[in-house]
Amino acid sequence: MDRKSIIALVVCFIVLMLWYPLVVNKLYPPKPLPPGATNAPTALLATPNQTPPAPQAPAAIEVPVPAPRPIVTAGVPEELLEVANDNARYTFTSYGGGLKRVELIHYPETVSKRREKGPPTNSLATLNAFSPVPTLALLDGEAVQGDGLFKLARIDHGVRAEKTLTNGLTIVKDFQLSSNYLVMATVRMENRSAQPLALPSQEWFVSTAAPMDPRDKGLAVGVLWYNGAKTEDLGGSSYFSGGCRQPVPPLEYHGGASNVVWVAAHNQFFTLAAMPQQPAQGLVIRRMDLPRPTGEEAELVATNAPTPQGYAAAMIYPALTLAPQQVFERQIALYAGPKEYQTLARIGNQFNNNLDLVMNFGWAGIVSKALLLSMNWLHSVMKFSYGWAIIAITLIIKGVFWPLTQASTRSMKRLQALQPQLNEIKAKYKDDPVKMNKKTMEFMREHKVSPLGGCLPMLLQIPVFFGFFSMIQSAIELRGARFLWIPDLSQTDTLFVIPSLGFIPFFGIPGVGLPFNLLPLFMGATMLWQSHLTPPSPGMDPSQQKIMRYMPLMFLAFLYNYSAGLTLYWTVQNLLTILQTYLTRTVPETVAPVKAPALTSSQKKRK
Repeated sequence: MDRKSIIALVVCFIVLMLWYPLVVNKLYPPKPLPPGATNAPTALLATPNQTPPAPQAPAAIEVPVPAPRPIVTAGVPEELLEVANDNARYTFTSYGGGLKRVELIHYPETVSKRREKGPPTNSLATLNAFSPVPTLALLDGEAVQGDGLFKLARIDHGVRAEKTLTNGLTIVKDFQLSSNYLVMATVRMENRSAQPLALPSQEWFVSTAAPMDPRDKGLAVGVLWYNGAKTEDLGGSSYFSGGCRQPVPPLEYHGGASNVVWVAAHNQFFTLAAMPQQPAQGLVIRRMDLPRPTGEEAELVATNAPTPQGYAAAMIYPALTLAPQQVFERQIALYAGPKEYQTLARIGNQFNNNLDLVMNFGWAGIVSKALLLSMNWLHSVMKFSYGWAIIAITLIIKGVFWPLTQASTRSMKRLQALQPQLNEIKAKYKDDPVKMNKKTMEFMREHKVSPLGGCLPMLLQIPVFFGFFSMIQSAIELRGARFLWIPDLSQTDTLFVIPSLGFIPFFGIPGVGLPFNLLPLFMGATMLWQSHLTPPSPGMDPSQQKIMRYMPLMFLAFLYNYSAGLTLYWTVQNLLTILQTYLTRTVPETVAPVKAPALTSSQKKRK
């Protein structure tokens, strides 16, 4: 690689870092919405005395608008009814007759960033807080929705919401609290009139996926649904983000073909999932704006940060006709709680619906599950803190791969020792590439070396790294777990913020400053140390060797604001690799002298 290529790579890296702050924020800032523009679903915006118009294709609006209005006429007082058990506090509303809010008793809304433990907070992690309508509100207009007002009453271990419409339809919803963060819901629709009652297709609202707190960038916020064979995740990092094929991010998603086994609105650590007894016909997901943080919370968000996004999900059921006095019933189990793998796995076994797929581990799911169960075992049985559990797992993984890595390092050293002979083969057969490759491979087989020997351990460790990455990003056990100076292993280990440096790409928070994260700096230093100790691949250009040595700086840029649990794992992994490199260096590597291929007279003259 020549000097021009190196300069081109450096320029590309600088452009990559400056692209978002310059192009997105300066040259092409977000355009304001035209007056009165909206992306709200028509069924939610309709007042009780209006029939929603036929749905139209969403307008090409670059930025969505605030959440839809309530489903009832303004000015009607709202009745709230609260019930609780050991795990959560549930608030039901007469507006739509559903579950308005779930507060998880054992999980605070935010985790203190201070090293010392502060007094307990009354602010709890809340699900459904930003939903325009409550969970299991039935939407379709006048035929089922009516004026949207239900009568609430307490029943054994739960709440009943009941309503009789002018067309003779009576809707009764029973919500009964159960264990494992479950709420068992039964919805009955009864035609008490003397005439058949035709009901159009309905939307049964599930929940709105929203960020956990102001520090949540929304990358793990979305709606996951399962069709009995596989899951599909819709959210800010996938469908609704747009892309090259969709220059304007879509506002709605429609899916399902009578195979919606469950729908889960989720963020990084919590979820509200609806599991109907019989699969729903389809589902609809709508992108919506959420309120911006205010007060002290606003200090954690960049001044040019986009509006927080939420994703409102609803199941679609087909039209039906009820004969006089006929009763139609649907049963739906609701899970509103943490994304805790073992709890989700128990519920998945109970309902035979693989609810543990809400963890969304990805293609390395088997590895992620094994690592998560191992970490929890070390914590619960061996009484390790989660920080020491991560270190212990890293030691175990390194021990498993140690013989393979050591053999690979020795193979690379033997290959380096044979490099002069390989260079002479290349010089002798440089005019015949096919024969040169053949002779090179014969020479390597004869001396039992392989050019891929150094890559094999790295390839085998890739699934482990991605499995660890997925596990740490979604393991709620790490939320609030303290280790040394780190107050929360699921977040960055920010010690303080340097003001006026928020403009630095990847590292800074515009309008706030530059967070000083100590552990990623340790990680970057160990990666540089490791890269300088690792022997270069034989035949690599010296310029390429220099680039590879400083490549870790790119990883530091991308991982600087990731969770401390991930950087802890990577730092320990680097230190163990450095130790292995030193130990391998102490082993003498002897290579028998090899007779170089004889050069022809013309080749000698050229030399």
